Amino acid sequence: MEGLGRPTPFAKLVGQQLQHECFTLIDVGCSGGLDEAWRSFGSKLRAFGFDPNVAECKRLASLETNPNVRYIPSFVGIPSDHAFAQTKGDRPNFSKNPWNRLSVARSLEIAAGNAGLRSQSETTKSNLWQKTELADPNVPLYLASFVKDNAITDIDFVKIDVDGADFEILSSLDSCLETLNVLGVGLEVNFVGSDADTDHTFHNTDRFMRSHGFDLFGLSVRRYSNNSLPGKYMQMTPAQSEFGRPLQGDALYARDIGSPDASALADRLSDEKLAKLAAVFSLFQLPDCAAEILIRFRPRLSELVRVDRSLDLLAEQAQVDRWRKLSYGSYMAAFEKNSRMFYRSRLWPLSEGPRLVHTGIRMVIERLLRGV
Repeated sequence: MEGLGRPTPFAKLVGQQLQHECFTLIDVGCSGGLDEAWRSFGSKLRAFGFDPNVAECKRLASLETNPNVRYIPSFVGIPSDHAFAQTKGDRPNFSKNPWNRLSVARSLEIAAGNAGLRSQSETTKSNLWQKTELADPNVPLYLASFVKDNAITDIDFVKIDVDGADFEILSSLDSCLETLNVLGVGLEVNFVGSDADTDHTFHNTDRFMRSHGFDLFGLSVRRYSNNSLPGKYMQMTPAQSEFGRPLQGDALYARDIGSPDASALADRLSDEKLAKLAAVFSLFQLPDCAAEILIRFRPRLSELVRVDRSLDLLAEQAQVDRWRKLSYGSYMAAFEKNSRMFYRSRLWPLSEGPRLVHTGIRMVIERLLRGV
């Protein structure tokens, strides 16, 4: 998922300090494996991955070393009697889909001509998942029923990326997001579609998440070129391109526990849940949001983590471009003094930087060759 980085020292610290709770992850569309960032929680990670690719789930299970991580080969759907399913009826997942006009669709058609020569793993890597062995689509799994049947009473993060019924699956959790104390949700969203209430579009997703008490904390944009003039792909397989219309992106929604309006929610959450939410923010490259939680709930979190040390770790994460990292106290003191470190350099326009650096290096080499 875009925006989710590598394991961070602060998230690892939280994982080491968890005593009474684990970090529970629901990953719908787990092909390729869990994001490395979630391994920050070590043995405290409990995850359930769902994917219709049977061979991929078997492969992931054979490599998994954490007994608390399961991979379930199944499509995930919504019960036919759910209100959303009743409203949607036979409508597609989203209307006005430009897919057949995009260069990525044509590239997949070209690649599909040679798919018979590929192995299962090569087919999956090439995004030709329809050619792999899939679970029975007529026997989908329902997340609300799954968590109940497996006595899952608490979930920390839900990720959904299934290239189609994402909004439908999300809507099936309408009764679970609050009762299971979900802290964050990572979703693939579409920037195309119609104004229909059931379309898998960003505006519908955003309205749904806000109605359930979540705020938007991250959003990426992936562009896809038309097949009338294909752009260069950004990956080794057909996917987003260097130019084109904004088609999809990844959105991060989380509880804005730092807001004064979230006092009732904060009172309901355990100290370890607060620490886990701060860790989620750190993993999504939002150390500022993590620091806000530590500062606001310092009395509650001080028995779980060393708050000052944690703030230093988050300050170090914020200073990724500095050779020497300031402590949190020094970092904040520099900000209060309006230090130039918080502003872009004015030595040259950003667009001119690479050209001037290249010119400078060439001049140095020429001087050396002349013996100057």
